[in-house]
Amino acid sequence: QVQLVESGGGSVQAGGSLRLSCAASGTTYGGSYCMAWFRQAPGKEREGVAALYRRGGGIYYGVSVKGRFTISQDNAKNTVYLEMNSLKPEDTAMYYCAAGPDCLQTGAVAGVNSWGQGTQVTVSS
Repeated sequence: QVQLVESGGGSVQAGGSLRLSCAASGTTYGGSYCMAWFRQAPGKEREGVAALYRRGGGIYYGVSVKGRFTISQDNAKNTVYLEMNSLKPEDTAMYYCAAGPDCLQTGAVAGVNSWGQGTQVTVSS
């Protein structure tokens, strides 16, 4: 099982930027698996934000963040990043890192096996 630790959340004004990090360790799915960022705002369902395959291949984004958020990875550090630009108040949520065998085109992961503890992002108007 993959262990995930997020960092980098915080408070920012609308139009600002933040970068989240997710450090992964432990056993992977035969060396190839999907990592993604989800978010959940109070009273709303958890939604996929961005996902990528650790060994290369597809990168996928949720409709609401496409063009503003960028997911990337540093293989040497086993870390996945989420660069968030042009932030809006509606981006306010708890952001979670997740891992599983398959990425979805919605920016989520199918069959999530591991979750991080979450990091709060708050965007003020």
